[in-house]
Amino acid sequence: QVQLVESGGGLVQAGGSLRLSCAASGRTFNSMAWFRQAPGKEHEFVAATSWDSAPGFYAVYADSVKGRFTISRDNAKNMVLLQMSSLKPEDTAAYYCAAGSDWLSRDRTRYIHWGQGTQVTVSS
Repeated sequence: QVQLVESGGGLVQAGGSLRLSCAASGRTFNSMAWFRQAPGKEHEFVAATSWDSAPGFYAVYADSVKGRFTISRDNAKNMVLLQMSSLKPEDTAAYYCAAGSDWLSRDRTRYIHWGQGTQVTVSS
């Protein structure tokens, strides 16, 4: 049974940093991503990473987080991390980890497995 468990959310002041972690169990995935959902809004793509033995590690980011967030993964531990810096109040949302097979997909419908979410609140 596949399970994704996020951790690391919390309350932080604008300009601060947080690191989110997602531990996957049950199998390994080529592609893992972070999405977020603010109250009353649709799920928004944040970042995705795909790994293959030949090209290695790749990542893509939403324009809104590029340069502030960094996605990484620990293949040995089957984990994906999201380092968030220079946080803004508009980053406030529930953040979800997702896993699938499509290469660097930004489309949430392409991800099969999802975590339960972790709340990030950025105060101004």
